Amino acid sequence: MSEVSIVVNGRGLTGVVEDRTLLVHFLREHAGLTGTHVGCDTSQCGACVVHMDGKAVKSCTVLAAQAAGSEIVTIEGLADGGDLHPVQAAFKEHHGLQCGFCTPGMIMAAVDMINRHPEGLDEKTVRDELEGNICRCTGYHNIVKAILAASETMAGAAKAA
Repeated sequence: MSEVSIVVNGRGLTGVVEDRTLLVHFLREHAGLTGTHVGCDTSQCGACVVHMDGKAVKSCTVLAAQAAGSEIVTIEGLADGGDLHPVQAAFKEHHGLQCGFCTPGMIMAAVDMINRHPEGLDEKTVRDELEGNICRCTGYHNIVKAILAASETMAGAAKAA
């Protein structure tokens, strides 16, 4: 058993877990943050993507003990109160979801992608970088459209600042 202390969405969280506890299970079971989904348990689907110290990671590949001392942002931590994050708003506006199971991981991957490409994105880059996120419903067209729109919005906001 290990005591793990992590900052999750700006709040300190400490829990005692078995050494083999995955970060995704720590977030869901100890933090009660169920927006991070367990999809495949093999790191193939991307439904569990969160940001750890500013980088997108599949939380089913990280032990909670490995994340000790880290800052984690989950889908629940993106919105600013009642204001959706630009990527969340774009997914809503451009119908980038259907069943919603993959949506948290897609959004977290998209935020990371946009942050790494502040100059903007093109469709090929978005499709290439979404390779580790599986959606079984939409065919990706509206997901890509939403990410491109959010990229433009965020680039425009950065230029205005």
